[in-house]
Amino acid sequence: MARAETDGGAVPVAIVNRAGAGAFVILCDHASNALPARFGTLGLSPADLQAHIAWDPGALGVSLRLSKFLDAPLVHPTLSRLLVDCNRAPDAHDLAPAVSETTGIPGNRDLSEEERAERVALVHTPFHAAIDEVLDERAARGLPTMLVSVHTFTPVYRGVSRPWEIGVLYDSDRRLAEQLVSALKSGSGLTVGDNEPYAPSDGVYYTLDRHGQARGLACVMLEIRNDEVADAAGEEAWAGRLGPLL
Repeated sequence: MARAETDGGAVPVAIVNRAGAGAFVILCDHASNALPARFGTLGLSPADLQAHIAWDPGALGVSLRLSKFLDAPLVHPTLSRLLVDCNRAPDAHDLAPAVSETTGIPGNRDLSEEERAERVALVHTPFHAAIDEVLDERAARGLPTMLVSVHTFTPVYRGVSRPWEIGVLYDSDRRLAEQLVSALKSGSGLTVGDNEPYAPSDGVYYTLDRHGQARGLACVMLEIRNDEVADAAGEEAWAGRLGPLL
């Protein structure tokens, strides 16, 4: 789909395996750390743009493997969440944060309403429209649908270590979450976060609330600690663990 284009003509949203007939749709809100040329680097260093503040390292690799294993459509933005966070409401205070974790982002300081609206139109609106299109197409085909949103998190946040290898996040719909928490804990030796290290009360459940709970679809958010998926082998291992459970 091509509702909007970046400077080089690249589509800001990707749909992988759109016609997939499996029971799941995979979403990956923070798949990319790319920025359109006209935004430069937002004043950040190359190291900053590789860090978690710019994207969720490993999340897209796991998502692509799950898409193949489950014959699931996968929808993801192709631009960094530093530009605009597709997993936030358009009026959220951290939609385009001036500070992410402890890092200042010069290119996001004092954005005007027009600048925020431009970024929303560039990627946020097309991303959510793409999800709606995929879900509407599946409904028209009579396919059952459950949503899984794949994210990763840092091993240490603001100086505090996080013990969980994976967190399972859910809100009022618990149909997938309860089974996954139980299955992941069963004989695995994993430390599994139950609405940890984040929860919907932290404002991180926008995409699933909008497209899952609002439609009455079973949905769950997975947060994998990013040192677990730091390379292709880790991505493969986690997709291989999660795919059969799903």
